[in-house]
Amino acid sequence: MNAMAPQTRPELTIRRKFSAPRGLVFRAWTDPDQLKLWCCPTGFTIPHSEADIRIGGDYRSCMRSPEGDEYWTGGTYLEIVPDEKVVFTHSWLDDAGQKTHDTTVTVTLTDAEGGGTSLTLHQSFFLSESARDGHEEGWNSTLDALSEYLAK
Repeated sequence: MNAMAPQTRPELTIRRKFSAPRGLVFRAWTDPDQLKLWCCPTGFTIPHSEADIRIGGDYRSCMRSPEGDEYWTGGTYLEIVPDEKVVFTHSWLDDAGQKTHDTTVTVTLTDAEGGGTSLTLHQSFFLSESARDGHEEGWNSTLDALSEYLAK
């Protein structure tokens, strides 16, 4: 009898360093007015964003591509530790506004050696490697936008 190996789902981890202090980076992630200024891939805009940033609070936003395509996302905040961590679910929304597949995103902030902030973004669990890879590209572009925003 062959035992089946446990199925694992792809995960994503991205690490970045920002020259801004931790408190400033944390506020960029937890202030709805700031989020809509940077939290999308470079070249995209956010024409709609609403967020109740507290444990158990929900968010919903629309990202518009340079070609005019709209991508809706939403989720729930699971954990918020001031200046250290934000954990939330992330799901694409279908045309009826219903969530598709929830993943969990954990953003951890620490003081970087030599000053600034080290950020680790971890997202789990994807349905496929291609979904993970698409998010990796999107998050990297979004973190580039965050870097530009923090530099202002």
